[in-house]
Amino acid sequence: MKAAPAAPTAPKLAVPAAAPAVRLLTIDEGSAGQRLDNFLLRELKGVPKTHVYRVIRAGEVRVNKGRAQADTRLELGDVVRIPPVRLPERAAEDKAAFVPAKEFPVVYEDDHLLAVNKPAGVAVHGGSGVSFGVIEQLRQARPQAKFLELVHRLDKETSGLLLIAKKRSALVALQDQFRDRETGKTYAALVWGDWAANKKVIDVPLLKFTGSDGERWVRAVTSSHDPQAEQAKRSISLVRVAQRFAGHSLLDVTIKTGRTHQIRVHLAHEGHAIVGDPKYGDFEANRQLARGPLRFERMFLHAKQLRFSHPATGAELELLAPLPAECQALLSALGAAA
Repeated sequence: MKAAPAAPTAPKLAVPAAAPAVRLLTIDEGSAGQRLDNFLLRELKGVPKTHVYRVIRAGEVRVNKGRAQADTRLELGDVVRIPPVRLPERAAEDKAAFVPAKEFPVVYEDDHLLAVNKPAGVAVHGGSGVSFGVIEQLRQARPQAKFLELVHRLDKETSGLLLIAKKRSALVALQDQFRDRETGKTYAALVWGDWAANKKVIDVPLLKFTGSDGERWVRAVTSSHDPQAEQAKRSISLVRVAQRFAGHSLLDVTIKTGRTHQIRVHLAHEGHAIVGDPKYGDFEANRQLARGPLRFERMFLHAKQLRFSHPATGAELELLAPLPAECQALLSALGAAA
């Protein structure tokens, strides 16, 4: 006896995505003092800048029910009307991408700022092929934090002190100090060779450019006849020999300017590349060190000391981050071999 045919299954209907709606956001202390355009660009990640500025000019964005300009400074308690804006599908996917929650070793923390000891090999933020970095992982680990923003940057390969602002007022105050060179930033760098004791100042302009490989590079500009000399920026590094080894020198490098890859390019320009530097270093020597008994596989550049004024109290702070274990182990091995 044949079984009765199964009843036809009703087709599944796709549920349309909810249409974007008007949003009313009240400005808290994390956003107070920010320009309206920058606030919107953060709230509407993935929306083209041209569209954001278009809705501002059209008067669709309101602050306390009134029209506002792109450069309007938002104040605590302001109510911002954001018109319906649909995020691109790709942006929505990116936003939903998984970012692991992670804390990093804390060197200093209060209500205004956080200083962590960043490990080598971790980017400070996502972008340029990196899905996420320190700041995104910290935000996931601290969902209750209303505001977390990077004060400055460190290369992915560099370890050490990284400052994060917990209030916009702290971010502005600290970035002003960095921009006006009112901070002291000292790095520990192990270089190949014997650094000359009388070489204490490197004052060589640096120029950023994009190489044929599509990557960002920096080079020293040593002649006024260089066709790109006018585009180069003055860059100053102060160098002190902290310890000498056979074939190596451990340096304390204090930067007076904060150019991209400044220490790496300055030291390589002087003929003493940083040990393990994958971009400007001695590639064969690095390979041998990584594959040899010491197994040192990172760049030996560590942000060890940071001096600045507290953004709220004005008190001078001096933060120190100890060398990572792998760097200490390499120095011990070099010292034992001497």
